[in-house]
Amino acid sequence: MTGTTPPPHVRFRDAEWTQLARFAGHDNGSLRIGVVSGRRRLGKSFLLRALTEGTGGTYLLAVQEDSRAAAQRRIVEAIAAARKLPAGALQLGDDWASILRLLFPAEPGQPAPLVVLDEFPYLLRHSPELPGVLQSLYDDARYEASAGREALHGTLVLCGSALSVMHELLSGQRPLRGRASLDMRLQPFDLRAMRAFWQIDDPYTALLVHAVCGGVPGYQVLAEREAPQSPEDFDVFAVDALLTPGHPLYTRTETEYLLREDPRLDQRSVYYPLLEAIVGGATTPAEIGGRIGKERSATAHALGTLEAAGYVAKDADLLKRRSPSYTVPDQMIRFNQAVTVAQTPLIDAGRTEQAWQRARPAFQSQILGPHFEEVARAWTRLWAPDEIEGLDFGWTGRTEVPDPSARTKHEVDVLMLAGGESPQQAHRTLQLIGEAKATAARRGLKDLERLDHIKALLARQGHHTDDTRLALFSLHGFWPDLEREAARRGDVLLIGLEQLYGDTGRRP
Repeated sequence: MTGTTPPPHVRFRDAEWTQLARFAGHDNGSLRIGVVSGRRRLGKSFLLRALTEGTGGTYLLAVQEDSRAAAQRRIVEAIAAARKLPAGALQLGDDWASILRLLFPAEPGQPAPLVVLDEFPYLLRHSPELPGVLQSLYDDARYEASAGREALHGTLVLCGSALSVMHELLSGQRPLRGRASLDMRLQPFDLRAMRAFWQIDDPYTALLVHAVCGGVPGYQVLAEREAPQSPEDFDVFAVDALLTPGHPLYTRTETEYLLREDPRLDQRSVYYPLLEAIVGGATTPAEIGGRIGKERSATAHALGTLEAAGYVAKDADLLKRRSPSYTVPDQMIRFNQAVTVAQTPLIDAGRTEQAWQRARPAFQSQILGPHFEEVARAWTRLWAPDEIEGLDFGWTGRTEVPDPSARTKHEVDVLMLAGGESPQQAHRTLQLIGEAKATAARRGLKDLERLDHIKALLARQGHHTDDTRLALFSLHGFWPDLEREAARRGDVLLIGLEQLYGDTGRRP
């Protein structure tokens, strides 16, 4: 049995490996089921193949093009190969229960086998009864084990990239509801792990790459080139990889590939305009509908489908109970909708360098700006309590603060509640109020004055701000007068890229 320390080739997945290894190593004398999900190219298959290799388990990969008969034949042949039997030695009909039972022999004294069924949604396309079959096998095994009899025993992991399908497996009245003892939703690498994985020295360049590739490790492999090490390198990377048809990282092809992954997104002409509207700044159903010329009610179903698939997310106000804003969390899709789609005529004409030059304003306003705000919130949520004295882990997000006297509203990019307090309630204790703007200019005293004003408005609303810290996040530093004022006051944090990345982003 493999240990809880991952092998050297599994990097930056220590917590996930530990959880999976413990899950795979537990034998309760019955059948155990786990679910692993996550978008394409996060390394789910890589992680699970390493796990089965370390445990002597069986890794089975479903193929999208397979028919029911072909899929069953592929699994039976894999079982025969694992048992060192000649090809064709196992002859079964089209009964899934009989085939699956072969994976978990109830032999006394034998260790519980680990079996991974990867790309499980592909099997459901032609065999929708599989969850029910697994429910029956699971319930039978539990009963037999409870009665002290020999039972089907082992660990089965179902894995897939179609998020709406995978998450529905364990929802509502579905057969596997309550029967899975693991529901792992693999996330992208965080900001610091991503920089170390790509081995990028310059923090600003690392941020640019993260703004378009996120923490998806598979994109480093698809880049097929040395990682950019300067903003100039990033320009070349954007032109040669992200905007060049035929390259594995061409964003239009990659976006189509991602959307095809989920069977619910079968009318992509409906979903592309919604994604483009959200990336372009429309955040409410009414605004999104207005951008594409449809009533709000006409977009509700499509937005729900995109949300279930993981390509649209709701971003709630941390202090108010109001309609959440819609965002597109996937960086590759954001880049495609904001940059590639708009420059398609130039790209199709082979003028990719000109396309990138024209796209720079959109990249700055629709990609880099919102991404820097997300990075600031991520740092506040994940690392600030450990790196800034006096801060505790608490709910982190954004809010909108009305200013009646000025007849306006102020967007607060970063807001952190005190530890133990719940969001969307009156009279919260606020740990931190922050602003993150990806401008080329340094941050100055006027930025601090704005935060002081917002803090006073929040205090008048009844929130507790006596010990609130004010944070200014900057890509390009701070003016000396602001640095002197921050040092004098003691309640002001000036956070640059060095603080956001800490020491973990240095080249290993």
